[in-house]
Amino acid sequence: MIYLITGGSGFIGSHLIEQLLRNGHSVINIDNFDDFYDYQIKIKNTLESIGIISDFEFSDKETDIRHLISLSSSEKYTLYYQDIRDKKGLENIFKSHRIDMVIHLAALAGVRPSIERPLEYEEVNVRGSMNLWELCRDFNIKKFICASSSSVYGNNEKIPFSETDNVDHPISPYAATKKSGEILGHVYHKLYHIDMIQLRFFTVYGPRQRPDLAIHKFTKLISEGREIPFYGDGNTARDYTYIDDIIDGITRSILYLESHSDVYEILNLGENQVITLTEMVAAIEESLGIPAIKKILPMQPGDVTKTNADITKAKALIGYQPDTDFQNGIKKFVEWFLRKRQ
Repeated sequence: MIYLITGGSGFIGSHLIEQLLRNGHSVINIDNFDDFYDYQIKIKNTLESIGIISDFEFSDKETDIRHLISLSSSEKYTLYYQDIRDKKGLENIFKSHRIDMVIHLAALAGVRPSIERPLEYEEVNVRGSMNLWELCRDFNIKKFICASSSSVYGNNEKIPFSETDNVDHPISPYAATKKSGEILGHVYHKLYHIDMIQLRFFTVYGPRQRPDLAIHKFTKLISEGREIPFYGDGNTARDYTYIDDIIDGITRSILYLESHSDVYEILNLGENQVITLTEMVAAIEESLGIPAIKKILPMQPGDVTKTNADITKAKALIGYQPDTDFQNGIKKFVEWFLRKRQ
């Protein structure tokens, strides 16, 4: 199979590509190496995901990405430096390959930054997604997986969160763009018969996690003996999902789409285990063997108080069965973090 993956040099995308290549498939990776965080991290992700061990010498972004493209090109893997807002550029890629399925992971991420840059989030997360659906229509590509987010639930009072819950009240532009993607995806399914699964990811963590996300950020600060920003009273809680379980959920969704037709489904991919902020910090402290220095701060606008995934539907439909408990997942992440820091 030939899979086109957007955002394939990011955290989740690089792990997915690694798995698909290991299973003998071909991958087309589209990534724009956005300045949301250091592009060098994405280059390292890319090299790891395709199994290239290289002492990559960095110079400047444009030169480095061109070098990466030449270094990584193979019969099974193609990398494009491409923004999904550029429909013409995307069209040239679609013309150049026979694509069996699109797995759309690219997005501007983050609740708090979306409050500062709402129009940019709309351009990337909504218009960028529509560009891909338009091209799937034009090139008769009938299988599509899209990354949504647990953020769509907002401050849902019903626990755990179910796919049937009302999600009409997002509390950040990021969440609103993800909800919009689910709705527009349904339009393209109904009008153009594109089989589609929308995956609501619940706080993914593990090796290669973005450095701005809490677990990675806190691990770095605690290991350096620096203060961590501790928002609220420590009782906010998240359903943290280890990266291996997320990749299992995506690959099971791929298999389901390949063997079924007339599909439009929304699935929660979580761990179904709620961890408070206090418990999360304690787990990192234990794995590092270093106490945290907390800087107590008020809750931030757009932050939800609790997330908790009801994964009953994912279990029944695709056989999803997460098996990484939080303590073990944090231990694995810290081991990776310390190894990479050396």
